[in-house]
Amino acid sequence: MINGKLLFTWAIVAILGCAAGRVSGQQTLRQQIAGIAGNISGKVGVYARVLETGDTVSLRRDEHFPMQSVYKFPISMAVLRLVDQHKLRLDQPVKIAKSDLITAGHSPIREKYPEGNINLTIGELISYNICESDGSACDVLLKLLGGPARANAYVHELGVKQIAIATTEEEQGQKTKLLVQYRNWATPQGMTQLLETFYQQPVLSDSSRNYLLHLMTISSPGAKRLKGLLPAGITVAHKTGTSWTVDGLTAAHNDVGIITLPNGNHIAVTVFVSDARATEAERDATIAKIARAIWEHYAY
Repeated sequence: MINGKLLFTWAIVAILGCAAGRVSGQQTLRQQIAGIAGNISGKVGVYARVLETGDTVSLRRDEHFPMQSVYKFPISMAVLRLVDQHKLRLDQPVKIAKSDLITAGHSPIREKYPEGNINLTIGELISYNICESDGSACDVLLKLLGGPARANAYVHELGVKQIAIATTEEEQGQKTKLLVQYRNWATPQGMTQLLETFYQQPVLSDSSRNYLLHLMTISSPGAKRLKGLLPAGITVAHKTGTSWTVDGLTAAHNDVGIITLPNGNHIAVTVFVSDARATEAERDATIAKIARAIWEHYAY
Protein backbone atom coordinates (compact mmCIF):
# COMPACT_ATOMS: atom_id res chain seq x y z
CA MET A 1 0.00 0.00 0.00
CA ILE A 2 1.27 3.46 -0.85
CA ASN A 3 1.16 5.67 2.20
CA GLY A 4 0.00 9.28 2.26
CA LYS A 5 3.49 10.66 2.84
CA LEU A 6 4.78 9.02 -0.34
CA LEU A 7 1.81 10.28 -2.37
CA PHE A 8 2.44 13.78 -1.07
CA THR A 9 6.11 13.55 -2.05
CA TRP A 10 5.21 12.38 -5.55
CA ALA A 11 2.73 15.25 -5.88
CA ILE A 12 5.39 17.80 -4.91
CA VAL A 13 7.84 16.29 -7.39
CA ALA A 14 5.22 16.44 -10.15
CA ILE A 15 4.40 20.09 -9.40
CA LEU A 16 8.07 21.03 -9.37
CA GLY A 17 8.58 19.14 -12.61
CA CYS A 18 5.74 21.01 -14.33
CA ALA A 19 7.08 24.34 -13.06
CA ALA A 20 10.56 23.51 -14.30
CA GLY A 21 9.16 22.52 -17.68
CA ARG A 22 7.25 25.78 -17.94
CA VAL A 23 10.34 27.84 -17.08
CA SER A 24 12.41 25.87 -19.60
CA GLY A 25 9.76 26.41 -22.27
CA GLN A 26 9.65 30.14 -21.57
CA GLN A 27 13.43 30.36 -21.84
CA THR A 28 13.33 28.51 -25.16
CA LEU A 29 10.67 30.88 -26.50
CA ARG A 30 12.64 33.92 -25.35
CA GLN A 31 15.74 32.57 -27.06
CA GLN A 32 13.72 32.05 -30.23
CA ILE A 33 12.41 35.63 -30.10
CA ALA A 34 15.90 36.97 -29.43
CA GLY A 35 17.19 35.03 -32.42
CA ILE A 36 14.54 36.54 -34.70
CA ALA A 37 15.26 40.02 -33.33
CA GLY A 38 18.98 39.53 -33.90
CA ASN A 39 18.46 39.08 -37.63
CA ILE A 40 17.37 42.69 -38.22
CA SER A 41 19.47 45.83 -37.94
CA GLY A 42 17.61 47.66 -35.19
CA LYS A 43 16.25 47.38 -31.66
CA VAL A 44 13.34 45.02 -30.99
CA GLY A 45 11.19 45.04 -27.86
CA VAL A 46 8.60 42.38 -27.02
CA TYR A 47 6.20 41.70 -24.19
CA ALA A 48 3.49 39.03 -24.45
CA ARG A 49 1.12 37.89 -21.74
CA VAL A 50 -1.51 35.15 -21.80
CA LEU A 51 -4.39 36.95 -20.11
CA GLU A 52 -6.06 33.87 -18.65
CA THR A 53 -2.90 32.27 -17.17
CA GLY A 54 -0.51 35.15 -16.59
CA ASP A 55 2.32 33.46 -18.54
CA THR A 56 4.71 36.01 -20.05
CA VAL A 57 7.68 36.27 -22.35
CA SER A 58 9.67 39.42 -23.03
CA LEU A 59 12.67 41.07 -24.64
CA ARG A 60 13.82 44.56 -23.62
CA ARG A 61 10.54 44.87 -21.74
CA ASP A 62 11.43 48.04 -19.79
CA GLU A 63 13.17 50.03 -22.54
CA HIS A 64 11.56 53.08 -24.16
CA PHE A 65 10.36 52.77 -27.77
CA PRO A 66 8.66 55.44 -29.91
CA MET A 67 4.98 54.53 -30.28
CA GLN A 68 4.06 56.47 -33.41
CA SER A 69 0.42 55.66 -34.27
CA VAL A 70 0.15 52.98 -31.61
CA TYR A 71 -0.70 55.88 -29.31
CA LYS A 72 -4.00 56.29 -31.15
CA PHE A 73 -5.22 53.26 -29.19
CA PRO A 74 -4.98 54.91 -25.72
CA ILE A 75 -6.20 58.22 -27.19
CA SER A 76 -9.33 56.45 -28.44
CA MET A 77 -9.77 54.84 -25.03
CA ALA A 78 -9.64 58.26 -23.38
CA VAL A 79 -12.31 59.66 -25.73
CA LEU A 80 -14.56 56.65 -25.15
CA ARG A 81 -14.24 57.16 -21.42
CA LEU A 82 -15.78 60.62 -21.94
CA VAL A 83 -18.54 59.00 -23.99
CA ASP A 84 -19.21 56.62 -21.09
CA GLN A 85 -19.37 59.63 -18.75
CA HIS A 86 -21.95 61.25 -21.08
CA LYS A 87 -19.63 64.20 -21.74
CA LEU A 88 -19.44 63.27 -25.43
CA ARG A 89 -21.59 61.19 -27.80
CA LEU A 90 -20.49 58.89 -30.61
CA ASP A 91 -23.07 60.52 -32.90
CA GLN A 92 -21.98 64.03 -31.91
CA PRO A 93 -20.90 66.03 -34.99
CA VAL A 94 -17.56 67.83 -34.89
CA LYS A 95 -16.72 70.69 -37.26
CA ILE A 96 -13.43 70.06 -39.09
CA ALA A 97 -11.72 73.19 -40.40
CA LYS A 98 -8.76 73.26 -42.78
CA SER A 99 -6.58 74.25 -39.83
CA ASP A 100 -7.51 70.97 -38.10
CA LEU A 101 -5.92 68.92 -40.89
CA ILE A 102 -2.34 67.78 -40.40
CA THR A 103 0.11 69.23 -42.93
CA ALA A 104 2.25 66.09 -43.22
CA GLY A 105 1.79 62.40 -42.61
CA HIS A 106 -1.04 60.00 -43.32
CA SER A 107 -4.56 61.43 -43.39
CA PRO A 108 -7.33 60.06 -45.63
CA ILE A 109 -9.58 62.82 -44.26
CA ARG A 110 -7.18 65.48 -45.58
CA GLU A 111 -6.92 63.72 -48.92
CA LYS A 112 -10.70 63.51 -49.26
CA TYR A 113 -11.48 66.99 -47.86
CA PRO A 114 -8.37 69.14 -48.47
CA GLU A 115 -10.21 72.32 -47.58
CA GLY A 116 -11.82 70.94 -44.46
CA ASN A 117 -15.18 72.55 -43.76
CA ILE A 118 -16.88 69.24 -42.97
CA ASN A 119 -18.68 67.61 -40.06
CA LEU A 120 -17.70 64.17 -38.82
CA THR A 121 -19.14 62.40 -35.81
CA ILE A 122 -16.95 61.37 -32.92
CA GLY A 123 -17.65 57.76 -33.84
CA GLU A 124 -16.40 58.42 -37.38
CA LEU A 125 -13.28 60.15 -36.04
CA ILE A 126 -12.45 57.18 -33.80
CA SER A 127 -12.95 54.85 -36.75
CA TYR A 128 -10.59 56.94 -38.91
CA ASN A 129 -8.15 57.08 -36.00
CA ILE A 130 -7.97 53.30 -35.52
CA CYS A 131 -8.87 51.74 -38.86
CA GLU A 132 -7.10 54.25 -41.13
CA SER A 133 -4.52 55.59 -38.64
CA ASP A 134 -5.58 59.08 -39.71
CA GLY A 135 -3.42 61.81 -38.18
CA SER A 136 -6.03 64.54 -38.63
CA ALA A 137 -8.66 62.45 -36.83
CA CYS A 138 -6.18 61.84 -34.03
CA ASP A 139 -5.45 65.54 -33.53
CA VAL A 140 -9.15 66.45 -33.53
CA LEU A 141 -9.74 63.82 -30.85
CA LEU A 142 -6.79 65.15 -28.85
CA LYS A 143 -8.33 68.62 -29.06
CA LEU A 144 -11.63 67.25 -27.71
CA LEU A 145 -9.71 65.69 -24.82
CA GLY A 146 -7.90 68.94 -24.04
CA GLY A 147 -4.52 68.00 -25.47
CA PRO A 148 -1.90 65.23 -25.18
CA ALA A 149 -1.40 65.86 -21.45
CA ARG A 150 -5.01 64.86 -20.78
CA ALA A 151 -4.61 61.61 -22.71
CA ASN A 152 -1.36 60.95 -20.84
CA ALA A 153 -3.05 61.59 -17.48
CA TYR A 154 -5.86 59.17 -18.35
CA VAL A 155 -3.41 56.33 -19.08
CA HIS A 156 -1.54 56.99 -15.84
CA GLU A 157 -4.82 57.05 -13.90
CA LEU A 158 -5.37 53.49 -15.12
CA GLY A 159 -2.15 52.53 -13.33
CA VAL A 160 -0.12 52.27 -16.53
CA LYS A 161 2.97 54.39 -15.91
CA GLN A 162 5.33 53.18 -18.66
CA ILE A 163 3.62 55.14 -21.44
CA ALA A 164 4.09 58.82 -22.32
CA ILE A 165 1.79 60.80 -24.61
CA ALA A 166 3.37 64.20 -25.19
CA THR A 167 2.75 65.46 -28.73
CA THR A 168 0.15 65.78 -31.45
CA GLU A 169 0.28 64.03 -34.81
CA GLU A 170 1.10 67.37 -36.45
CA GLU A 171 4.16 67.70 -34.23
CA GLN A 172 5.46 64.17 -34.56
CA GLY A 173 4.76 63.91 -38.28
CA GLN A 174 7.34 66.45 -39.44
CA LYS A 175 10.31 64.90 -41.23
CA THR A 176 12.49 67.84 -40.22
CA LYS A 177 11.84 67.22 -36.51
CA LEU A 178 12.53 63.52 -36.19
CA LEU A 179 13.49 63.62 -32.52
CA VAL A 180 9.97 64.78 -31.61
CA GLN A 181 8.53 61.34 -32.37
CA TYR A 182 10.56 59.81 -29.53
CA ARG A 183 8.59 61.88 -27.02
CA ASN A 184 5.55 59.60 -27.45
CA TRP A 185 7.02 56.43 -26.01
CA ALA A 186 6.07 53.20 -24.31
CA THR A 187 7.86 50.21 -22.91
CA PRO A 188 6.77 46.82 -24.24
CA GLN A 189 5.59 45.90 -20.75
CA GLY A 190 3.67 49.16 -20.35
CA MET A 191 1.80 48.80 -23.63
CA THR A 192 0.88 45.18 -22.93
CA GLN A 193 -0.32 46.24 -19.48
CA LEU A 194 -2.62 48.76 -21.16
CA LEU A 195 -3.94 46.10 -23.54
CA GLU A 196 -4.63 43.82 -20.59
CA THR A 197 -6.35 46.60 -18.64
CA PHE A 198 -8.51 47.49 -21.63
CA TYR A 199 -9.52 43.88 -22.24
CA GLN A 200 -9.99 42.58 -18.71
CA GLN A 201 -10.81 45.53 -16.45
CA PRO A 202 -14.09 47.51 -16.42
CA VAL A 203 -12.38 50.76 -17.47
CA LEU A 204 -14.84 51.25 -20.34
CA SER A 205 -18.46 50.28 -20.74
CA ASP A 206 -19.14 47.04 -22.59
CA SER A 207 -20.41 48.95 -25.62
CA SER A 208 -17.35 51.22 -25.78
CA ARG A 209 -14.95 48.34 -25.25
CA ASN A 210 -16.63 46.22 -27.92
CA TYR A 211 -16.72 49.14 -30.35
CA LEU A 212 -12.98 49.77 -30.02
CA LEU A 213 -12.20 46.06 -30.10
CA HIS A 214 -14.17 45.73 -33.35
CA LEU A 215 -12.32 48.64 -34.95
CA MET A 216 -8.97 47.15 -33.94
CA THR A 217 -10.00 43.80 -35.43
CA ILE A 218 -10.76 45.31 -38.86
CA SER A 219 -7.95 47.88 -38.84
CA SER A 220 -5.19 48.05 -41.44
CA PRO A 221 -2.82 46.65 -42.47
CA GLY A 222 -4.28 43.28 -43.41
CA ALA A 223 -2.21 40.11 -43.34
CA LYS A 224 1.00 41.79 -42.20
CA ARG A 225 2.95 42.31 -38.97
CA LEU A 226 1.18 40.48 -36.11
CA LYS A 227 -1.22 38.83 -38.57
CA GLY A 228 1.40 38.06 -41.19
CA LEU A 229 2.17 34.41 -40.39
CA LEU A 230 -0.78 33.44 -38.23
CA PRO A 231 -3.25 30.82 -39.52
CA ALA A 232 -6.22 32.09 -41.49
CA GLY A 233 -9.22 32.88 -39.33
CA ILE A 234 -7.29 33.82 -36.20
CA THR A 235 -8.78 36.97 -34.62
CA VAL A 236 -6.28 39.76 -33.99
CA ALA A 237 -7.37 43.12 -32.58
CA HIS A 238 -4.41 45.41 -33.11
CA LYS A 239 -2.97 48.86 -33.73
CA THR A 240 0.12 49.56 -35.79
CA GLY A 241 2.53 52.47 -35.73
CA THR A 242 5.05 53.51 -38.38
CA SER A 243 7.46 56.41 -38.67
CA TRP A 244 9.09 58.04 -41.65
CA THR A 245 12.18 56.38 -43.09
CA VAL A 246 14.90 59.02 -43.41
CA ASP A 247 18.36 58.27 -44.80
CA GLY A 248 17.61 54.56 -44.51
CA LEU A 249 16.66 54.73 -40.81
CA THR A 250 13.14 53.91 -39.58
CA ALA A 251 12.57 55.13 -36.04
CA ALA A 252 9.47 53.02 -35.38
CA HIS A 253 7.72 50.04 -36.95
CA ASN A 254 5.26 48.59 -34.46
CA ASP A 255 2.24 46.41 -33.90
CA VAL A 256 0.40 45.74 -30.64
CA GLY A 257 -2.76 43.78 -30.02
CA ILE A 258 -4.74 40.89 -28.63
CA ILE A 259 -4.60 37.50 -30.35
CA THR A 260 -7.35 34.94 -29.72
CA LEU A 261 -5.95 31.42 -29.40
CA PRO A 262 -7.68 28.23 -30.59
CA ASN A 263 -8.03 27.11 -26.96
CA GLY A 264 -10.04 30.24 -26.12
CA ASN A 265 -7.24 32.06 -24.31
CA HIS A 266 -5.96 35.47 -25.37
CA ILE A 267 -2.45 36.86 -25.76
CA ALA A 268 -1.83 40.57 -25.30
CA VAL A 269 1.32 41.22 -27.28
CA THR A 270 3.53 44.21 -28.06
CA VAL A 271 6.26 44.15 -30.70
CA PHE A 272 8.25 47.35 -31.22
CA VAL A 273 10.98 47.67 -33.86
CA SER A 274 13.00 50.85 -33.47
CA ASP A 275 15.91 52.54 -35.27
CA ALA A 276 15.96 49.88 -37.99
CA ARG A 277 18.01 49.95 -41.15
CA ALA A 278 15.89 47.41 -42.98
CA THR A 279 13.23 47.33 -45.65
CA GLU A 280 9.54 47.53 -44.83
CA ALA A 281 9.15 43.87 -45.78
CA GLU A 282 11.97 42.88 -43.42
CA ARG A 283 10.43 44.87 -40.58
CA ASP A 284 7.00 43.35 -41.22
CA ALA A 285 8.54 39.88 -41.31
CA THR A 286 10.32 40.37 -37.99
CA ILE A 287 7.05 41.21 -36.25
CA ALA A 288 5.24 38.36 -38.02
CA LYS A 289 7.86 35.76 -37.09
CA ILE A 290 7.81 36.82 -33.44
CA ALA A 291 4.01 36.68 -33.34
CA ARG A 292 4.07 33.24 -34.95
CA ALA A 293 6.60 31.92 -32.42
CA ILE A 294 4.48 33.21 -29.54
CA TRP A 295 1.29 31.80 -31.06
CA GLU A 296 2.83 28.35 -31.61
CA HIS A 297 4.09 28.24 -28.02
CA TYR A 298 0.75 29.07 -26.40
CA ALA A 299 -1.86 27.95 -28.93
CA TYR A 300 -2.71 24.55 -27.43
